[in-house]
Amino acid sequence: MMLLLLCGLLAAVFLLAEVRQHNHAHEGTHHRHKIGHKHGEGFVIDMHAYASKISHWNPTFKVILAIVTLVLCIALNNPCVSLAVLIAMAYLTMVKGGLSVSEYLSVMMIPIVFILLGTLAIAIEFSYQPIGQYNLHCGFFYVYTSQDKLKEMIFLILKVFAAVSALQMMTLSTPSSEIISVMRKAHVPTLIIELMNIIYRYIFILLDVYSKMKNSADSRQGYCDFRTSCYTFGGVAGNMLIVSLKKANVYYDAMESRCYDGEMVFLEEEKKVAAGQIIAAAIFVVLLLMLWWFTK
Repeated sequence: MMLLLLCGLLAAVFLLAEVRQHNHAHEGTHHRHKIGHKHGEGFVIDMHAYASKISHWNPTFKVILAIVTLVLCIALNNPCVSLAVLIAMAYLTMVKGGLSVSEYLSVMMIPIVFILLGTLAIAIEFSYQPIGQYNLHCGFFYVYTSQDKLKEMIFLILKVFAAVSALQMMTLSTPSSEIISVMRKAHVPTLIIELMNIIYRYIFILLDVYSKMKNSADSRQGYCDFRTSCYTFGGVAGNMLIVSLKKANVYYDAMESRCYDGEMVFLEEEKKVAAGQIIAAAIFVVLLLMLWWFTK
């Protein structure tokens, strides 16, 4: 009964976000441009973070909230808690943050393949004999499963999606520079921070280069058939290696010309934490613990 109620709340959150998006679309003074549309370029999450309506929240507060929620979701290991976390994080991201339902689902679809493949291995097993509550004959072997295995798989999917939604709330509302600033305040080693910062930014540079190469090859019928596609893919991959090495040298020279001494320093905007946000976060954590206690 509790799971059905939480599922209804999750559907209500998605419906509320869709209704608010529909209302904003019909307001002439509040025209909203789609962010993250794809023409071959990478899906830049930072664009959503800067456009989020909760981007003015204190980044330390958002990071701590995401980490605490993630830890509780994994430690309590309760499907009701996982579903409650999924609802709360979806509400913060879509309703409070203003992200559309389609964009949120597009981001959440990125890890779904890995999650399904990982959890499917838990529910399905192989045998030479027709055992288990459900089995499928596949020539000389059987694929079988049971209700307990399926339930374990569903609960694990819920837990993983809830954990991912907590991290997505953080990344879709907090620019990477602010997250790195929080890590610096937490005294994470400077080498790790700098490597994360440079690698993160360089990934999107390479994605931009790849999209330009792919569009250029596509405009010249480079993917007209399978054989040509394989040849084009090899050429693009080889060019990517050469271009990445050249760009690495160019960008490092540009950093050194700007007095880079091993640490990137960014101008940080001071964002205060509202007392109401702390109270709401504390109430949310208490509710999760109470939900776990009454449903364990």
